[in-house]
Amino acid sequence: MAGHSHSANIKHKKALVDAKRGKLWSKLAKAIIMAAKLGGGDPDGNVRLRAAIDEAKAVSLPKENIARAIKRGTGELESEQLEELVYEGYGPGGVAVLAEAVTDNRNRTAPEIKKIFESCGGKLGTSGCVSWNFEKKGLFIIPKESGKKMLSEEDILDVALEAGADDVTENEDGFEVVCAPEQYDSVSKAFQAAGIEPEDSQLGLIPKDTADINDTDTAAKILKLMEMLDDHDDIQKVSSNFNIPGEIMSQLER
Repeated sequence: MAGHSHSANIKHKKALVDAKRGKLWSKLAKAIIMAAKLGGGDPDGNVRLRAAIDEAKAVSLPKENIARAIKRGTGELESEQLEELVYEGYGPGGVAVLAEAVTDNRNRTAPEIKKIFESCGGKLGTSGCVSWNFEKKGLFIIPKESGKKMLSEEDILDVALEAGADDVTENEDGFEVVCAPEQYDSVSKAFQAAGIEPEDSQLGLIPKDTADINDTDTAAKILKLMEMLDDHDDIQKVSSNFNIPGEIMSQLER
């Protein structure tokens, strides 16, 4: 598992969906509210909103919940006052950690996030201390089997690159497609037209450089930090640049 291994992270997230469905749905609704608030309620003209809706649909957020969140974002329905914040810091082993939050009370959220970092052997940093190492990208995770059809790398390349994607990577679980944020909509629509259904799709932060973690103690602390941040009600997404080799993960799983 790695900070930049998106298939592994998404598989892990989906395993938690049933146990924490209510909390996850609440977070996704907040993401839709913010996207609609900042860019309008039309997903065809608001790439961020389209990506938020895609994420919500991937974990079965009901259509009525999505529609209601959009209306709250555009002001058609009353909504709590939400703001976006980004917390940057360092985890065990000096790995870069960036947590994106949506909160109705920054005075409550900030000390709670600071405490989480410190409890796991990390440290909350100042604005800009690690964000330079991340790029905003569109990301699509596609399983190798779509319906009854097995997809090849060529199948994905033909559709993705024609639609403006930057890169297609194959792994044991499927394919990761990366694109510039402004190409997210065209790539998403191209997959839809081709009958290819991503397991997950989103606008996220991808690290430019990664840090290998080669001891189990540090790896365990990093994973605990990521889990605690991800579990916080106000945190939308957590990005990091750690890379835990397979043999270390195997030791942790014993």
